[in-house]
Amino acid sequence: MTARRTRRRSAAYAALALGLAGSLALTGCNSNSSKSKSSSSSSKSKKRKIIGGGAAVAGAGAGAAANRRHMSNCSLTTARLRFSQASGPKGYVTVRYENSSSTLSCTLYDAPLLSFNQAKTPLPMVKPGSGNLVTLRPHGTAYAVVPTTTPAALGTKQKNVAVQFMGRSEGSRTTGQPVTYDFAAKYATISVGQSKVTNWFSTLSAAKLEAGVGN
Repeated sequence: MTARRTRRRSAAYAALALGLAGSLALTGCNSNSSKSKSSSSSSKSKKRKIIGGGAAVAGAGAGAAANRRHMSNCSLTTARLRFSQASGPKGYVTVRYENSSSTLSCTLYDAPLLSFNQAKTPLPMVKPGSGNLVTLRPHGTAYAVVPTTTPAALGTKQKNVAVQFMGRSEGSRTTGQPVTYDFAAKYATISVGQSKVTNWFSTLSAAKLEAGVGN
């Protein structure tokens, strides 16, 4: 009887050990499967975020390019122009333009076309063919300078000046008609002779430097 009980207990213990081993094996498989699914889901989520971010960046770039393509030429009116003169060995005439729009930017190309006292041709450029341009933000200002460092360049007192802007392509003009700036009506005294005019610049110091009258 004792031997039979011993064999029965041994068989029961063996069966119990096998059951526990199987349960542990199943638990491990389920845990690994759950981790694999979670990792796969996380990877897909990350991929979606990256793709979405790239599309957003591409959209922003396209919008910026569209804004550049639709940048308009600055409009020309005498109200937006100012002329003033500084005398001396490094004398010069300042041409100041203001973009009076509160919402729109605009572009100025190369130099202003200035024809004093109904001259047949405008002043030549200090640096022709330089291909300069200035983009003005709302209420931004631009400057061009006419050096008057010699008696011939200083010339005589002028009554008025016809002003026109250059177009996008070199040597072209904007489609608008020239406007006449009357110095007497604007309470300005300007003397100009055989001189040249600089490109437009966003600062007066840069325009003076090109004209050779800067510090």
